[in-house]
Amino acid sequence: MRRRSARGFVGRVLCFALGCAVLPALAAAQPEAAASGAHADGGRDASPLRDLQFIPIPEIDTAPDSGVTLGLIPVVLSNNDRGEIDRILAPDVVHSQYFGWGASWRSFRYPSADRKWSFVAGVKERVESGVDAEYDAGLLRASDWSWSAHALYDRSGTGRFYGLGNHSRLDGETTFIDRQFGLELTAARNFTHELQLAWIGQAVDAEVGGRALDFLPAIDSVYPAQPGVGHVRELQQRVVLTWDTRDSDVVPHRGERWAAFAGFSPAGIGSGNGYSFVGLELTTLRPIGSNATLVGHAAFRYMPSYSKAPFWDLSNLGGDRSVTGGAQPLRAFGDGRFVDRNSFEASAEARFAVDTFHLFGTDLTLELAPFVDSGRVFATMTADPFTHLHVAGGMGFRLVASPFVVGYVDVGFGGEKAAVFSGIDYPF
Repeated sequence: MRRRSARGFVGRVLCFALGCAVLPALAAAQPEAAASGAHADGGRDASPLRDLQFIPIPEIDTAPDSGVTLGLIPVVLSNNDRGEIDRILAPDVVHSQYFGWGASWRSFRYPSADRKWSFVAGVKERVESGVDAEYDAGLLRASDWSWSAHALYDRSGTGRFYGLGNHSRLDGETTFIDRQFGLELTAARNFTHELQLAWIGQAVDAEVGGRALDFLPAIDSVYPAQPGVGHVRELQQRVVLTWDTRDSDVVPHRGERWAAFAGFSPAGIGSGNGYSFVGLELTTLRPIGSNATLVGHAAFRYMPSYSKAPFWDLSNLGGDRSVTGGAQPLRAFGDGRFVDRNSFEASAEARFAVDTFHLFGTDLTLELAPFVDSGRVFATMTADPFTHLHVAGGMGFRLVASPFVVGYVDVGFGGEKAAVFSGIDYPF
C-alpha cells in the first residue's frame, strides 16, 4: 500500500534560529510528516510563548514534484507528567500552486511508549484529497503479540513515472493522478524482545491515469501497456522475520536490526497481477562518544516473478524513507525515481547531538546528520548489485523529543536537482 507522505510540509520556513527551523518538521504531520514544540507545562517554561494555546508555524512546501505550497499550521501540543509530548494536533490551511486552497486536520496520540495512533484528513480545491488512519499496539515487543491496522484513501495529482531501469532518463518523465483505497493489517508474534515474526496483509484498489499537470505528458499516453496503469485490485501478503537489538524503536543509539522478508500477490485475485519478492535489510548503530552515533543501512530486494506487477510494487529507489520489503531511500531524488525488478541500497549517516534545550515545556535535542545514500535497480537476478550506483549526499537536521517523536528536515544533492524532505521518525 502506497503512502503519500504529506510532504506538503517539506522545506519549511526556517524561523529565528536553527532549532526553530527544525520545529516545522514536527508540525508536518502525516504518518510520514509531523510537528514539534509544546505549550506550557504549568509555568516552569520561561518562554514568552508559554501561555499560547497553539504555536503558529508558517509552512512552505518545496518537495520534489509537488510545486510550491504556502500555508499556516497552528500546532497544539500537550505533555504527559514526565514532560514528554504525548499529543499533537496540527491542522493547516494552505494554498497549492497546482491545486488551489486546501485544509487538513492531523491528530497524533502517544498514550504510552507501547501504543500510538494517528488520524489525518485533507482536501484541496482541485484533484487532491485523502484520509489516513493508523493504530499500533505492542511497539515495545514486551508482550506475546504486536498489532497494527492502517486504513487509507488517497487521491494525488503529482505522481511521477520515468520508465523502467537504472538509467531511466529525465526526458522520460510522465505524470498521473493516483487514486487508491487500501487496508493493511499486521499481526506479529514476539518470541523474545529481539525476535519477531510478522504477517502483513494488504488489500488495495487503485486507479492510475490521466493527468492534473499540463506541463508533463500523462503516463497512459507514454507507457499505456505498463502494468499498474488503469484500474488495479490486489491482495498482497508478506512475512517479515526480525532480529532487533536496538535500545529504542524510535530514538535508537546502539544495536542492530536484521529483517528478512518474503511476499507475494496471487494471480487470479483482483486484477490477476501475480508477483513475488524476497529480500534482506540491515540497520546497525554504533555510538562514538556520548553525543554521536554512526548509522549504516543496507537492503536487497529481488523479485522471482514480476512481469505483471504494478510498477509501484516493483523494487524502487528514491525519497527519504526505508520501507521493509518496499521502497528504499535516495535523498537527492523524488519518490520512485528508479524502478525495476530488483534493487540494492546502502546508506550511512552520522547523527551528532549538538544542543539540548527546554522549549514549550519539553526537553528537545537538536541533531545534525551528514549522510550518503547509494543504490541501483536492475532487471536480471544475476546482475552485480554493486556497480552503476546512484549516489546522493546531504545534511539532515533532526529535532528529538524523546521517547516518542523525531522530526527531520533532510536536504540531498545528487545527479539531478536538489531535494528537500521532512517528516517524523528516522529514515531507517
